[in-house]
Amino acid sequence: MSELLFQILDTPQAPLILQQAQAILDREKRTRQKFYKWRGEYKKAEFINGEVVVHSPALDQHNSAMLLLATLLSVYVNDRQLGCVRAEKALIELTRNSYEPDVCFFGPDKAATITDDLLYYPTPDFIAEILSKSTEKYDREIKFADYAAHGVSEYWIIDPRRRTVEQHGIDTDTGEYALLNTLGIKDTITSHAIAGFAIPIRAIFDVTANTTALRGLLS
Repeated sequence: MSELLFQILDTPQAPLILQQAQAILDREKRTRQKFYKWRGEYKKAEFINGEVVVHSPALDQHNSAMLLLATLLSVYVNDRQLGCVRAEKALIELTRNSYEPDVCFFGPDKAATITDDLLYYPTPDFIAEILSKSTEKYDREIKFADYAAHGVSEYWIIDPRRRTVEQHGIDTDTGEYALLNTLGIKDTITSHAIAGFAIPIRAIFDVTANTTALRGLLS
């Protein structure tokens, strides 16, 4: 980010470029306020780089993976009082954009700020997105960069068709995500952001494996 800024400042047109950028961001801010009023409680939509993105209904393989992961994570976190877990309809508000991650986790400090009437959530400590044809570009590009820039320390990209999980963590040197692991159905994944949380990948995609993993997390 700083490199791009220096490139702009190295040109004579820097003041004009920055002025135009600020005007665009001001318009986006007004559009974002309209988005909040329009969105309501029942619409599945996000605000991304100045545009309202309305999502189509997801395939069952997407919904199933989201629910199975959210169940494991929520039970584990609640049992150990590590914070809180939210799924799908939790609208997180970042500097420029507003997203509804499929599954997200807030550590104890952020969880303490979440009240019953909260509408816009702070930056999570962990996010998992389930890929679909309509969302993959966002999940791998804009969200990928935005989540890292705002300090989401761990990001899982889950592919329900291939039954794989990509585990990303922030590189302390670059401030960007680095790929930690790409794991398949026979592997086990261990979270870096959620202490002690380790599950078989199969438990995200298979109900029987999920039930077995759930018992293990509670034992």
